[in-house]
Amino acid sequence: MRVVKGRDEDIRWSIITVSYNSAEVLEQHWQTDIPAGVEWIVVDNCSTDSSVATAKDLGARVIELEKNAGFSAANNIGLRESLGEYVAFVNPDVVVGWESLQDLELLINESGGLVSPQLLNPDGSKQPNGRGAPSLSSKIRNRLNSNTGSTYQVLANEGETKYVAWLIGAVIAGSAASFVALRGWDESYFLYYEDKDISLRAWRHGIPVLLCGDVTWKHSWARATKHFSFGPWKREIASGLRFYSREPRLLYTASPGNRNLKSFTLSGTPYKPSATFSGTETK
Repeated sequence: MRVVKGRDEDIRWSIITVSYNSAEVLEQHWQTDIPAGVEWIVVDNCSTDSSVATAKDLGARVIELEKNAGFSAANNIGLRESLGEYVAFVNPDVVVGWESLQDLELLINESGGLVSPQLLNPDGSKQPNGRGAPSLSSKIRNRLNSNTGSTYQVLANEGETKYVAWLIGAVIAGSAASFVALRGWDESYFLYYEDKDISLRAWRHGIPVLLCGDVTWKHSWARATKHFSFGPWKREIASGLRFYSREPRLLYTASPGNRNLKSFTLSGTPYKPSATFSGTETK
């Protein structure tokens, strides 16, 4: 999937952000200097605002697309152009804690997994960016009442790292090698459900998925489908139909059968560094 280029030894981390009419959001969340050893790649999905100029002014290397290719495809374009040994896919509305990249790197090396910091709301409260089994019933209950309990919403406190079934796509990090092994993001998902898909595929490949409570980044969570708008809801329904057609058991149960067994049984439990993952859940 990815053409591996000659590594730039000065670049350790590649931060990849997909923008679409995100100029104002980028201005609000990326007003800090990018440290040495880190490259920030912004893949712009044919914005009609000043996203490209804003990202360049903030220090990003910008890839301008001639059409809106969707979130997954744009992420893959950024991945192909990245030079870092470690990659983090980060939404425009996230404030990156640059100083904590080393902590994420240590966890990635130790676990071999995909990881995310515990995300915080702008008021400092924790966001449930770790999730349990994405059954249809859990999704519906979560939309109707976000306080659905720890079996679906997973939080990690300071000193905790927890296994999760999947991570919301605002921040997902890992080694470049892991993302290459997964063949990147599934481009059949234009928007929505791609984060569930890549997380469950990671488990099937023996790559655990983890939420790190010792690292916290702020996320504004400007989700388009929090309020009714036909366009975003149409895309989410289309992606949901695709996802559940591939995971039909999740339409009526939180049990995956023999698929992704570890991701479901371990979700919400403390990370154990001694655990090994062989990918035996793959059907």
